[in-house]
Amino acid sequence: MYQTFEQAPVLFRGIGHSVNPASTLVLKVLSASPSAYSASPKTKLSTPSITGSTIALVSVVQARNNARMLISGSLDLFSNRFLRSGVLKAGSLNKHEKSGNEQFVTEISKWVFHERGHLKAVNVTHHRVAELAEPAMYRINDDLEYSIEIYEWSGSSWKPYVSDDVQVQFYMMSPYVLKSLSTDLKGLYFTSFKVPDVYGVFQFKVEYQRLGYTSLSLSKQVSNIIVILFLGCFH
Repeated sequence: MYQTFEQAPVLFRGIGHSVNPASTLVLKVLSASPSAYSASPKTKLSTPSITGSTIALVSVVQARNNARMLISGSLDLFSNRFLRSGVLKAGSLNKHEKSGNEQFVTEISKWVFHERGHLKAVNVTHHRVAELAEPAMYRINDDLEYSIEIYEWSGSSWKPYVSDDVQVQFYMMSPYVLKSLSTDLKGLYFTSFKVPDVYGVFQFKVEYQRLGYTSLSLSKQVSNIIVILFLGCFH
């Protein structure tokens, strides 16, 4: 989501919140220290509902339409005072002349505004093996090839996105074929397979969801698979 680097501690003054660990839409990016606990200062102290690093201080949300949002329990986190303050980490003699707030806020803002973790898919193609033209329909047991190009925005230009977990479905009500795509490490993903022995209207579908990245949802329909029947009449 954002670059990893050695940075000074982040100064935070505010409230914490909890994150549903089962949710695939929200991600905790700044958590409390192991000794922290969450409680109301106006009520009698009881067993805290959340403690330690389970307390989220800053979280981000990416909706299913790829809209992004940041949730912070502190406005001071973004203040000039906190950005410029020196900080001494508890239990350490190493004092940082400047907190890690500016670096943290800068990097997380890049993700929120789609300058990081933003993917695009282009040039989706399919055709029979040894051909280049995209047919209007396929026949049962045809050998076909499928390809797609995926790129990631680096903040200044589109770079090849490299991963080994991109898959394509040949889909009609349910996936009849599910194939992992190979990559040339330059943005191109590709595979080949045989058209199943089933009549119907199929779709090539790519549903790609990876934490911290925009999700990709692409589909391309092909016309009815042709079944050729030979009827003979013998006397």
